[in-house]
Amino acid sequence: MANQEMKSYSLAEMKDKYIGKLGTQERDEYEYELHMDVLGKMIKAARKQRNLTQEQLGQLVGVQKSQISKLESSANSATIDTVLKVFKALKAEINFNVKLEDNFVRLV
Repeated sequence: MANQEMKSYSLAEMKDKYIGKLGTQERDEYEYELHMDVLGKMIKAARKQRNLTQEQLGQLVGVQKSQISKLESSANSATIDTVLKVFKALKAEINFNVKLEDNFVRLV
């Protein structure tokens, strides 16, 4: 048997091959869903750190417990207004970066 080397691939190469290249609709949707999932997990972690139940956080924000539950499992159905209200209720600072091509947009 000949000694065969196994080819390894980077995560970026695997995403390009199986999800789609950057800039394609499939890849954009995947990246969006991933970011919304991470945002939901951040909300849940912050809520737990504040020792709040979903119901208590919902009361602070003015929404039902079920909406907080949905938000924590995936924030893709939430409006930016709701997300900001949640972080305000959690007394958590949130920062947004907007990047156009290779330049970050700074608001002064």
